[in-house]
Amino acid sequence: MELRNPNFRECVSTIFGDAAFIADLGITAVRIDVGVVESTLTVTPRHLQHHGFVHAGVQTTMADHTAGAAATSVIAANEVILTLNLQVSLLKPAVGEELWCSAQVLRAGRRIVVVESEVYACSGERRTLSSKATVTLAVLPNDS
Repeated sequence: MELRNPNFRECVSTIFGDAAFIADLGITAVRIDVGVVESTLTVTPRHLQHHGFVHAGVQTTMADHTAGAAATSVIAANEVILTLNLQVSLLKPAVGEELWCSAQVLRAGRRIVVVESEVYACSGERRTLSSKATVTLAVLPNDS
């Protein structure tokens, strides 16, 4: 994949650091490479729905935000990313001490980036695929 911003790691880190909702949930980036970003979240009772599973909204937010970060790693410094379409498949109830998300750019165009995110529920060494998302993002000029 073409490197369009040599400072992409700093830009992606800023996306996690400046997003108050993401900080409130406790999602943090653990890997930032061109076209790939991974994040984690330590599961607490506030992340659970009424049956004790990690809420679909938490998984969806994690998948979307991590996808946006992966898309940011392949755009120019004077551009920003905005989600256009988000399709999430909830494959298995998420139960575990931690969520781990990996987002990988599938296509990096000049105006559209397509990313696939996978969210795993982790208990000890065991990782179980809980949800998968395909995220289509627009590349916009950064007017700020």
